[in-house]
Amino acid sequence: MKKITLAALCVATATFAGTFETWNGADGVPAVETGLGNETNTYGIWYDFNDSFSGGESKIIYPVPPCHEYETCEPHYMDAVIAHCEGICGTATLNSGTLTTKPFSGIGFNIVGETSTTDKTLVAGNASAWAGLCVTYTSDTDISLELGLGEKIDSTMNYANPAVTLPASQTDKRVVVSWSDFKQPSWYDGSVKFDGETAAKQLVGVHFKIQAEPGEYEFRICAVGPKDGTCPEKCGIPTPPDDIKIARGTSAVSAVLNGRMLGFTGIKTSATVEVMNSLGQVVTKGAINNATLNLAHLDAGIYMIHVTGKAVNFTNRIVVR
Repeated sequence: MKKITLAALCVATATFAGTFETWNGADGVPAVETGLGNETNTYGIWYDFNDSFSGGESKIIYPVPPCHEYETCEPHYMDAVIAHCEGICGTATLNSGTLTTKPFSGIGFNIVGETSTTDKTLVAGNASAWAGLCVTYTSDTDISLELGLGEKIDSTMNYANPAVTLPASQTDKRVVVSWSDFKQPSWYDGSVKFDGETAAKQLVGVHFKIQAEPGEYEFRICAVGPKDGTCPEKCGIPTPPDDIKIARGTSAVSAVLNGRMLGFTGIKTSATVEVMNSLGQVVTKGAINNATLNLAHLDAGIYMIHVTGKAVNFTNRIVVR
């Protein structure tokens, strides 16, 4: 059998670098801030998938209708579901159709996003720095937490993606796994081999796949983040609004939101702060030097701040009330 080299399958890898902010559904944030997203803003947006391409008839039934006309969704596909569930929840309705294997459906998000507005090819990113993943969830059956490597690689290895099992739990459960815990399934005997560490270096998507006997299985994904992230122990617990962490830079730098005043300390040289809304649009920008930024003109909601300067570079979330 001809050996297929990994280099021949690899897609372009993103050079973007930032911090993977733990996504907590209770915060109402519509998309996952992976820290590796590109300028197309097509990363971190939740979507669903199923077995229809191979003859299955599975689907996910949500408690409220999501938008199934993607081009008309403003701004994201799962907004209504996230607001209702404080996460992503629904019933995986599995139906084999003409499948000879167990049916499946699931949800996921992309790491970097599409190549451009005209090229929908998904870009890979190096997520090694995440060290792994944390997840808070409930599910009537096991969930396969899979590392997506893009359609070309996934199909070449017959969708034997590196994965770990999130065991069924009808009570809130938090699981923390390292990249080394991700393995290809035991049934796979093909020539394209990926371990978790290798997959993390060219990661395209993170998938929550429910594959079981035909039937209905309720699930809820409450949080997902890096291995050392802040996935809550329980579902429905919002992240504290003043929990602003430094992603890069010195430990002396800090940012504190007090009412509508955003203050900064430990910034010894000039720096710039950008405040972005959920669409990634900059709504406020200014220079700072141990001063405060007045956010009184902003609508209540969740925003990202990005502070850059000669000696500081960090990004995090704030909640304006």
